[in-house]
Amino acid sequence: MAGQIQLAQSGGALTKPGRVAYIDWLRGLACVGMFQAHCYNSWLRPSDRNPGLDGFYGWSQLIATLPAPLFILLAGLSIAMITRRARQKGAPRNAIARTTLLRGAEIWGLGLLFRGQEYLLGLPNSPWTDLLRVDVLNILGVSMMLVGVLCWLTGADTPEISNSRATPWGLTVAAAIAIATPWLWTTHRLHWLPWPIASYINGVHIYAQPQTWLFPIFPWVAFAFVGVSLGFWLFSDFARKNEAAVFGVLALAGIASALVSVLLDAAPVRLYPAAIYDYWHTSPDFFLMRCGILLVLVSLAYAWCRWGWAQNGFSPIIQLGTTSLLVYWVHIEFVYGRFSILPKGHCSLLKATGGLLIIFTAMVALSVLRTRWKKRRATVLRSTQPPAAATAESG
Repeated sequence: MAGQIQLAQSGGALTKPGRVAYIDWLRGLACVGMFQAHCYNSWLRPSDRNPGLDGFYGWSQLIATLPAPLFILLAGLSIAMITRRARQKGAPRNAIARTTLLRGAEIWGLGLLFRGQEYLLGLPNSPWTDLLRVDVLNILGVSMMLVGVLCWLTGADTPEISNSRATPWGLTVAAAIAIATPWLWTTHRLHWLPWPIASYINGVHIYAQPQTWLFPIFPWVAFAFVGVSLGFWLFSDFARKNEAAVFGVLALAGIASALVSVLLDAAPVRLYPAAIYDYWHTSPDFFLMRCGILLVLVSLAYAWCRWGWAQNGFSPIIQLGTTSLLVYWVHIEFVYGRFSILPKGHCSLLKATGGLLIIFTAMVALSVLRTRWKKRRATVLRSTQPPAAATAESG
């Protein structure tokens, strides 16, 4: 969702020039997780909405905790790759930062535009305050801008020093955000801020308490800083020379992170009072758990794309990943919006699953059409170039 990934090579996990297969596959996987979460949440009848893990719906919503962090982490990872490549080409530090900040601002602006579209389509029932709701596109744009600032601050005289600085600083900022989140959601809320700004801090929106279904900076931006640290490490010269081993270590680190999360949650001594400790929403322990799962997913995606069947013929998952922003935007209206293809809150599990398959198929078809249109447009543009210009570009 965070734009094109520009990278020359990545072991055996390439799709086409400029794209990395396992990154696109992960974005596509996040899209599928998002589709199922939204479809079942919108369409299932109340009798099929068992919130616990002893029912299907509970597991569906548990899986729903992963797509947003995965999108945000991949945004940070992508910025690390683009920044590293630009540094190696000798691009000025300010120019790199400007590109990242502008792209982040573009995504943030698209988030505002999306909220405006939803407001207009929801009239007369949609409240004007929904225009300023902090949704995933908004925080994705903010994440990219903040990560761009980190990359600018860690810039040095050589690309090697700059890249090595960014990894520890990214993890440090991520940890600080995760640790501060429980306090900023409870005892240290910034009540003096206007609610549209406070919403970006803790997701309070217009309510008396922060809302767990919104996407404020605390804790969501922390995933982007983990992603940028991960990106600078994965695409270092050492990691490229030892890819299989590095991704194996990454999987082990993910498992260790998940185990530490469980141990910390069960520990008799905690950093936070019981009154403000909320494992499933604001605790650093759950942040560790999700980071661990994401690291394992990154490793498995790499292995699947390099040694598995992910790139044998057409891959609908990779295809979705190449146009994740588009399919996110469109599917919302056909699941939650006025043009929902099924009646909201009145469907059996079987009927909702059928609707999910229709949404998945339609989004893959839309993605293919978008890709073909871009290719055709690029071909037309090349064919209209003067011969001298085309020769100059190819050289």
